[in-house]
Amino acid sequence: MTPIAQNLQEVRAAISAACQRAGRDPGRVRLVAVSKTVDLERIRAAIDAGQDLFGENYLQEARAKIAALGRQVNWHLVGHLQSNKARGAVELFDLIHAVDRLKLAQALSAAAAPQGKVQDVLIQVNQGGEATKSGVMPAAAPALLQEVARLPHLRVLGLMTMPPWFSDPEAARPYFLALRELRDRLRGLTGLPLTELSMGMSGDFAVAVEEGATLVRVGAAIFGQRR
Repeated sequence: MTPIAQNLQEVRAAISAACQRAGRDPGRVRLVAVSKTVDLERIRAAIDAGQDLFGENYLQEARAKIAALGRQVNWHLVGHLQSNKARGAVELFDLIHAVDRLKLAQALSAAAAPQGKVQDVLIQVNQGGEATKSGVMPAAAPALLQEVARLPHLRVLGLMTMPPWFSDPEAARPYFLALRELRDRLRGLTGLPLTELSMGMSGDFAVAVEEGATLVRVGAAIFGQRR
């Protein structure tokens, strides 16, 4: 077994254990292997180990990887996106995690229209209120969601967040809980299913799963530290 295959096995086992603690179905949690700056050799090793979903941050890097590896796996955009790069994002990605403003959502919908595509997206919420991170403030999320949901070529599947960094993963729990509670309120307000919660990374994904994450974005725990 390769080191990456071993890492994937350990991450999947941790997800299953977290689901068991929370009384959840492990089949409802998908692992996004964040492959930003990861070379093709290591990505291929992950694919050989059964990983079929990867997350990228930058369009140019993702375009080269997708050209080399093809559509044998699914690709998500997990990083911040500029509105002027909407067309490329719609061409490349199955799900865009970080829609945080109406201008970006409008650009994505406009880009999807000539492609005959309804683009799946998540609304990014700045649950920690950090000035250094993107995301709509929780109080403004209902209004943004209602505006984005009206756009004809977008489908909002749920919410995404990046909590503040803590050395103790338990410290992130309140932020994950708050996102789940916000999602539940927005379900009642809009009637949308909002089935997806993208939250949790290498250091805290088990806690995120316990609090309802359906997508966990894990990079270093799979691929090692970035080169």
